[in-house]
Amino acid sequence: MPDNHAGREVTYSISELAQEFDITARTIRYYEDEGLISPTREGQNRIYSHKDKIRLKLTLRGKRLGFSLAEIRELFDMYDTDRSSRTQLLSMVQLIESKREALRQQQEDIQMVLAELESAERRCAGALDNLGDQGGLGQLG
Repeated sequence: MPDNHAGREVTYSISELAQEFDITARTIRYYEDEGLISPTREGQNRIYSHKDKIRLKLTLRGKRLGFSLAEIRELFDMYDTDRSSRTQLLSMVQLIESKREALRQQQEDIQMVLAELESAERRCAGALDNLGDQGGLGQLG
């Protein structure tokens, strides 16, 4: 369990974070390899700080929202180098606008594909009806 006694910083083990966020330890190690979190080491054990926990939470949220790990890392790097929230917020707004535009384009593409599929389905159904009238596939049953 996290230790918050005697003024020491609250820390977490990899298994505690994995359980809390319902992810695997492997996923957490991957995010560490990608530079999104940076636990300290105590022998072979990773010790995660409150900052690591927050970054893990933000990483998972960013992934759910469709952000790439590179985009998430960019935001973290910006926060680390420039703690003025204005710069970080402006960058986040730009990323959101970019994501929104990409999703709108995907939505448009999906609508076009759905229309093409419906048209193809109608043509196939019509061809099947014609075959049935001619004694083709209709006689197989």
